[in-house]
Amino acid sequence: MKAFRLLFVSLLTSITLLAQAQNDKENVVIVDDEECGCELVFIDGIQTIERDGHFGFKREDGTVFVEPIYRYVGQFTKGFCIVYNDDMKSGVINRAGREVVPSHYDEVSLPNEGMIRVRNGNLWGFYDTAGNKVIDFQYRTESDFSEGLAVVNVDVDSLTVKYGYINKDNQMVIPARYDFAMTFSEGFAVIKNYDRYGIIDRNGKEVFPCKYIGITNMMEGRFFAFDAETELAAMFDKNMKQLTDFKYNEIQFYNEGFYTARIGNQYTYLDKKGHECFGMYEELSGFFDGYSMVKKDGKYGIINKKGKIILPIEYDNSGWRTMEYIFSENLAMVEKDGKYGFVNKRGKIVIPLIYESAQHCTEGLIAVEKNGVWGYIDKEGNEVGPFEYMMASYFTWGRAEVVYNNETYKINTEGQCVKNCKTYPKSLKFKFKK
Repeated sequence: MKAFRLLFVSLLTSITLLAQAQNDKENVVIVDDEECGCELVFIDGIQTIERDGHFGFKREDGTVFVEPIYRYVGQFTKGFCIVYNDDMKSGVINRAGREVVPSHYDEVSLPNEGMIRVRNGNLWGFYDTAGNKVIDFQYRTESDFSEGLAVVNVDVDSLTVKYGYINKDNQMVIPARYDFAMTFSEGFAVIKNYDRYGIIDRNGKEVFPCKYIGITNMMEGRFFAFDAETELAAMFDKNMKQLTDFKYNEIQFYNEGFYTARIGNQYTYLDKKGHECFGMYEELSGFFDGYSMVKKDGKYGIINKKGKIILPIEYDNSGWRTMEYIFSENLAMVEKDGKYGFVNKRGKIVIPLIYESAQHCTEGLIAVEKNGVWGYIDKEGNEVGPFEYMMASYFTWGRAEVVYNNETYKINTEGQCVKNCKTYPKSLKFKFKK
């Protein structure tokens, strides 16, 4: 049976853009610390500290609120962080440094809907964010809570396991009668009986028959079901009305109101009405900020959400980043005949294709390679400093990594070294103003 997949995430077309998105969501402060000769990165006011191979946390004022007692730590997310002790047992701490889940469990998750999923041996249970164990360890598998319900499985007998749904009071509100079950999304959940999938509502009523070999989760009132005989997919709405024929081999992305669907070896976009939009292509990046990279006849270009060709489909985009040449800070990197440059959102070349390689534009600066060495230019193409690096990265949170004379350094947007600086030439500075 052919595999099918649907990625219910907004397509971020590069590590650069992902970093920028994180930067927008988090309050990041970077302090250059002369004592350690390094930079301290405070995310939402908290920084990781290390002592003798163990980790803890301090605040921007220097207050250590978690002593370095953990072997590994994660990053605080929405006020909570996963930590690991010397035996690699895990727990969860809050921003006050208190363990709301003791660090002696085999597996934990970050809170979701106020509940923390915890595994003790082969059984799972839940803590709440106040540190109370609210559901004892009794399930062999379970999901996080979604729309107030979590998937759990129970042993019917020594050979049979069934899936059902519990609420936060550990009441089995939808009986364990399914061979498999997925979490609720927009009031519906995909379930499986024998080798076929269907859909139930929050009352456990089957609202879409169990006769398909695969069904995607509901996303903005739409889902896809794969026919058992043809193994092709069709789109349905939340009223279970069929919107397209069964003709799609794969549903690849959902992003900015459009699905990316494959028919044979070609890709197209589907809007929420099931209409195919903008023609067929060999590859699609999915829309990001209203634009998508497309490939036709071996060449690449950019279209907008009206299907208008913004960048002619005539660029090479070779290498491992072929579908990443999309807009960052209103500039898109393009490549032709081994040379790189940048275009604006009107498709006009604003930085000529004269560079041997390049990074995306971030924080107003672009790392480019010329004559075998790297340097930085601004968004108008002006060189902001000397080209003397063996390699240079894009900027994130005001910092970039560069390689000079076989040594790696970290610099700020003024071109000043902020990490491993003893052998870094002081002459390598930028003339750059945002």
